[in-house]
Amino acid sequence: MTLSKTFLYTALLLTFSSCGQEKSKKEMHKHTNDLINETSPYLLQHAHNPVNWHAWNIENLAEAKELNKPILISIGYSSCHWCHVMEHESFEDEEVAAYMNEHFYCIKVDREERPDVDAIYMTAANIITGSGGWPLNCFALPDTRPFHAGTYYPKNGWLKLLQTVNHQYTNNISKLKQYATKLTQGIRMQETAISDNKSEILDKSVLNEAVEGWKASWDMKEGGMNRAPKFPMPSNLNYLQHYAEETNDSYARDFVKITLDKMAYGGIFDQIGGGFSRYSTDKIWKAPHFEKMLYDNAQLLTVYSQAYITSKDPLYLDVINKTIEWLEREMLDKSGMFYSALDADSEGEEGKYYVWTKNELQDVLKEDYKIVEAYYNIGKKALWEHGNNILLRDQSDEDVAKEIGISREKLRDRIDAINAQLLDIRLKRIAPGLDDKCLTSWNGLMVTGLSNAYKATGDEKTREMALNCMDALLKYQIEVNNVWHSYKAGKSTIDGMLEDYVFTSLGGISAYEISGNEKYLTASLSLTTEAIKRFYDLEKGLFYFNEDNELIIRTSEIYDNVIPSTNSAMAHLLQYVGLLNGNSKYLEMSDNLIGKIQSNITNYPGGHSNWSRAHLKSSAPFYEVVITGKDASAIAKKIHASYMPNAWILYAEKENQIPLFENRFVKNKTLIYVCKKGVCQLPSETIEDALKQMQQ
Repeated sequence: MTLSKTFLYTALLLTFSSCGQEKSKKEMHKHTNDLINETSPYLLQHAHNPVNWHAWNIENLAEAKELNKPILISIGYSSCHWCHVMEHESFEDEEVAAYMNEHFYCIKVDREERPDVDAIYMTAANIITGSGGWPLNCFALPDTRPFHAGTYYPKNGWLKLLQTVNHQYTNNISKLKQYATKLTQGIRMQETAISDNKSEILDKSVLNEAVEGWKASWDMKEGGMNRAPKFPMPSNLNYLQHYAEETNDSYARDFVKITLDKMAYGGIFDQIGGGFSRYSTDKIWKAPHFEKMLYDNAQLLTVYSQAYITSKDPLYLDVINKTIEWLEREMLDKSGMFYSALDADSEGEEGKYYVWTKNELQDVLKEDYKIVEAYYNIGKKALWEHGNNILLRDQSDEDVAKEIGISREKLRDRIDAINAQLLDIRLKRIAPGLDDKCLTSWNGLMVTGLSNAYKATGDEKTREMALNCMDALLKYQIEVNNVWHSYKAGKSTIDGMLEDYVFTSLGGISAYEISGNEKYLTASLSLTTEAIKRFYDLEKGLFYFNEDNELIIRTSEIYDNVIPSTNSAMAHLLQYVGLLNGNSKYLEMSDNLIGKIQSNITNYPGGHSNWSRAHLKSSAPFYEVVITGKDASAIAKKIHASYMPNAWILYAEKENQIPLFENRFVKNKTLIYVCKKGVCQLPSETIEDALKQMQQ
């Protein structure tokens, strides 16, 4: 939840932000608006509102300008709980809808389909109110320049705000235009704040200073940041894993372990069905906001896989396996790509699908109830609202087994059987709404997540899922060098943005790492070239998020959040492609990107964690490990089983045209080359000798 401040001329209104559920469909509809022609599940949810909603496109924006009406831009996404609360309270209300239709040109935006639109108006909300969230409701002039923005409003507050905005637009239009001009300038100033920075020479000591300052914010008892709500923030954990390995920082290593353990034990992780919810509403990871997002789970697969490689902790393997089982069971499209999200609510109640009463569990489990009571803390820590329990843990298998007097192996067997029984029952419940669009960028992240899970586990089915997803992206979402952003039911829509190019390219590199199939590298190289051509601003030294289009400002995404920023992701991609091709210009471009934000890392390490990881790869020793010959795949698989964030493992069993592999093949031999920026030491024939070269 967040508090929104006043509209420019109105009293303080309480607002909330967060996330929720698909409205149940009715057989007969009194109203149908233009959204009925869209493919986005979120937009389709609003297609039968009495509000005359329009989609965001050039034609509708031109119509709004011609009508000279103020535009109401309402932004959300399908699993957004408060979006749907506001829909039920206001957008389905005939009185409210009539007023909106008469005085405003109403546009609905799915933020997942149009993150570029969302970015501009979220910046406006933060400037006006000091906070943001979804639903995001922004009022703009007919030329789309904003003059007010807020989040959730209850019906009476919303209607009062509509009336106030209409009054001001009718009677004080000159003042609104002046304010819109200043606000647009403010958005532009935020955009140029980083681009005006001069690129600095990379200094690794900045990373040490940033982490030392960051430690004061860590919760060393429960993990995560020392506040509520708690978000997993996988980019932060991924970086700190690398940093701890590079610097041997035991405090950072302990923090990551505590966080991963507590999340795996907590209600934020679906103990019987797998997959993580978006965030915890409390400090102990107990009560999640129950929606599950593809991007969180893609990145957490990487983090838990890396943790499993280093620790071999069965807890982490369980998280990996259950998450992949959930993806296959509930999120896999027949194309091979994955759906976007599951809602928090079912049957109008948040979390109803996931929780259990004590009586339910006793009736179902009979003599096994006592095991579950101890294992999942029923009636104790697990107790939530209205007698419901969120299944969670606070002890290891060994400790629970000792407590109830059985062996760990027998406990594990019983828990696995009980979980399967409970899952079978749960699958018969009315499920939360599914956002069944497949987003290119998020699927690129998933290719990487599944690839890393395969490296950790060696499970061939996981490898197959990763490669099938990458193949689907190449087949459905890329036409020559044009990338589509969204896919649903055989239809690809919306021009791709930088996130689609960069995360697909990184996914292609991950797919190559586990397959040796050159087509994935070819695609990544081609998309990298295209991304530079379409999005790079030589003068700014940054990448724009989208191509020049109908938006009032062309933005550059800088800050790492729950998803890494596109510019930091490009810094990583340019490193890989530069090393692969021996292209010093790409490496220089990457360093220049990192150098532009280096001075910001210390002040806000959590918002620059993916930048910091790219920084570490450039400022600390980083190796390309090139394996060639008939046994290259088997050797690569063995090396992947070790966590080496300072090394990039590539293999090829046959000669190819990739510059990094040129002149590296010797007939009837499998060789390992340890290289730094294309300069290789003498080849080794054993992993042990190669590792010694890296240690030297």
